[in-house]
Amino acid sequence: MTVLTAAEKFGVQASSDAVGFRVELVSDWAQAVARWGPFDPPTAFQHPQWYASWYRAFAATDGVDPLIAVITDASSGERAALLPLIRHRQGRLRVVEFADLNLTDFNAPLLGPAAPRDVAAARRLWRDLQAALRKSNGGADIIRLRKMPPRLAGRPNPLALLDGAGPSIVNGNLLTMGDDYEAWRYELDRKVRKELGRSWRVFTREPSAAFKVATDTDEALGLLAVTEVQQGTRLEGLGINYVLDNEDCAAFYRDLVREGTARGYALMTALTAGDEVVATLLGIRTGSRYVMIRISNAGEKWSTCSPGRLIIDRTIAALHKDGVREFDFSIGNYSYKRRFGPQRTPLVDVSASLSWRGRPHALRDRAVLALRRYPKLTARLKQALGKTAPSREED
Repeated sequence: MTVLTAAEKFGVQASSDAVGFRVELVSDWAQAVARWGPFDPPTAFQHPQWYASWYRAFAATDGVDPLIAVITDASSGERAALLPLIRHRQGRLRVVEFADLNLTDFNAPLLGPAAPRDVAAARRLWRDLQAALRKSNGGADIIRLRKMPPRLAGRPNPLALLDGAGPSIVNGNLLTMGDDYEAWRYELDRKVRKELGRSWRVFTREPSAAFKVATDTDEALGLLAVTEVQQGTRLEGLGINYVLDNEDCAAFYRDLVREGTARGYALMTALTAGDEVVATLLGIRTGSRYVMIRISNAGEKWSTCSPGRLIIDRTIAALHKDGVREFDFSIGNYSYKRRFGPQRTPLVDVSASLSWRGRPHALRDRAVLALRRYPKLTARLKQALGKTAPSREED
């Protein structure tokens, strides 16, 4: 049945079942967090600042409707899960998915004490979430949840327990270190160690060459502005459509750096030579975990010192001294990442139809996920169809 409360006036819709979970759909992130309470993010992308910046940038975007699910145990009222979702249109299809739009590399629910820990409870939560989405104002045709870690802070991700869950097309790249930085460094391929050492020597031939971590918000915003220009120039030179400079994306990253730098969540690092910025790296940090999300360099002039690899190397060294022990290179299996020895970590997807219009799309999603469990078969099918998978490799 549908439960109507005074909260309806503030963009909240709620539903409950005699056995299962109560789902409230909230249109405002701040309101959802106030209902949920304090939490520790299971990955750096679930930090409250990430979503505060994301929803501020995209909540008013045409065709995007925030649809944040606050889920509690129907009998006890205990917190079960908070899902930062949106609804948007793809043609005639009304799609529900995580607040992402290709910016959030790892998506996940926030889990409370009543979160499902077994398949049966996960199915009930999934059933009740779908029922609430079908009844929501504006309706929905399909829910697609992608790029989810199977485990979250040592607990199973209940959405990864569902029957239809399958491997994502992308994966994480996690480098875990102990306290001995030099021991990790020695484990790198000898050629990689020599290249990094040579790059630093070449770079520091310039008397004013330096590595810096921006601790001042204005300095960090200035470096982000350089990142935008350098990335745009490079990708345009490669003939790649550069989308991060559109108004909403730019607003998101600027808000993230503006609000997150002083808190130590958003980190801008840079290689500089006098007034020139040679390379930049934007990452996000929660405790001993750090994720790289945007990187840039000044191009051909500095190519002899491999500034992209060098900024990563210097950032790892600096943050290790400051207590970071997990460095995630995020999605994309590029060759420059492999040089540092990260381990690939799996991500999972799941989808379900919410209307007759979404049914064929959900069936196709499930077939694709099933095929991904057999990568050799998938490769043969693509070859037979004359299709090749897009490369995610880059020197």
